[in-house]
Amino acid sequence: MQEQISSARVELNVARAAIFGILRAPMNAIQSFCALSAFLILGKALRTFTPFFRALYLPASVIGGLVALAVVNIPGAEEHASWFTGWSALPGFLINIVFASLFIGQKFPSMAKYRRAVAEQLCFGQIMAWGMYVAGIGATMLALGPVFGVPAEFGTLLEIGFEGGHGTVGGMAGVFENLGWEAGPALGYTTATVGMLVGIIAGMAMVNRAVRKGVVAGMRSDEDMSNAEQHGFYPISEQPPAGRQTVLSASIDSLAWHVSMIGAAIGAGWLMHKGMVLAGGLLPENVRRLGIMESIPLFPLCMVGGLLLQWFLCAFGMEAIVDKGQMNRIGGAALDFLVVSALATIKISFVVQYWIPLAILLAAGVAWALFGAIFLAPRIMRGDVFQRTMCEFGQYTGVTATGLLLLRTVDPDNKTSARTVFGAKQLLHEPVMGGGVWTAMAVPLVVKLGPGTVLAISSAAVLLWVAFWLVFLRRRG
Repeated sequence: MQEQISSARVELNVARAAIFGILRAPMNAIQSFCALSAFLILGKALRTFTPFFRALYLPASVIGGLVALAVVNIPGAEEHASWFTGWSALPGFLINIVFASLFIGQKFPSMAKYRRAVAEQLCFGQIMAWGMYVAGIGATMLALGPVFGVPAEFGTLLEIGFEGGHGTVGGMAGVFENLGWEAGPALGYTTATVGMLVGIIAGMAMVNRAVRKGVVAGMRSDEDMSNAEQHGFYPISEQPPAGRQTVLSASIDSLAWHVSMIGAAIGAGWLMHKGMVLAGGLLPENVRRLGIMESIPLFPLCMVGGLLLQWFLCAFGMEAIVDKGQMNRIGGAALDFLVVSALATIKISFVVQYWIPLAILLAAGVAWALFGAIFLAPRIMRGDVFQRTMCEFGQYTGVTATGLLLLRTVDPDNKTSARTVFGAKQLLHEPVMGGGVWTAMAVPLVVKLGPGTVLAISSAAVLLWVAFWLVFLRRRG
């Protein structure tokens, strides 16, 4: 009888724990969402009211994420872990939304008028992106690995962090961890943050120098902006719409419709991912053992899914049912929450452990970035060279948003071809680099095949694009 009573008590305690766990879970989710939102709002407030942050042009999500990182690491913060529940898992989910939304609603521009300019832009962008791998993996093989004992995949951080940014690092976090490198995500987020700072600070320094030399004109200074613009708000009379409603709300809410389109693109990416895994099982045993197919993350395939969805809509004359403005807002919101959660969950101990080799790697990346902007760009591109260079410099150091920020600074009224050419080039560049298929494959290839193989592929790609420039694009006469 006593045993039955004890057994009943155990079952009762288990049931009680389960019930309270169910009741607590939604509350933890609410607390977590509220905390993320609070740090995002705090980041916006700090950017609005602190001249230092306004001068840096840092996004509110980065500022809020860094503040959250400081708060999370306060001694005793672990006692309030319910406020941070699930933050570390968010980047890996949200990055799929960001990449799926990139090309849905995007009009495929006619390249006839700008064919040569787009080829030049693509050539320069590819040389710089592949060069990041050459610089990073080369430095790791020659010095950082032998001297500091960093793993071979350390060299991939430059392109992933600089050009891919926080979002791509979030998507690659699971790959790093599955391959046994727990420090990868923390170092990647740190690289992305430094890259964004380099892109903005060095980019603005080049812009100011160009203004002094008379290379660009018509640039808006703080004095030219209204008080609202200086503090990061649209003037009331100039507030643009967030997007067009393409469906009647009586049938489905327009925002829900666009979110569903993103879900369809992610679903297509998921099917492609499963297909690649199944195809990997049909490969020869020695290749299958490498597990490369299983190591490719989902997010670049979500981008491919979005491209396929947009192609389908355009092919059947249905492109009007989606709006790029709404897609931008959905992807932008996902990216902001991604950045806050990603920065807040950086494991500082890993950054401290690797700070010397990381500093050397970052110095190599900055040197390559400046070499490209100062030496290569004027030789590869013709027409509106400085404006187009700023787009690229911002992208390959601090993602596309930084490139567009610098472009808006030097070409506020879109009087040059830079925005059109850069946008057309992205359709060809993004599916491969900066979070594309190669970005996703490079890390598992380094681990499975060795850094020498990936260094050889990257070096060959740089030489191939240089040859393309010399044969087809180099100035004559």
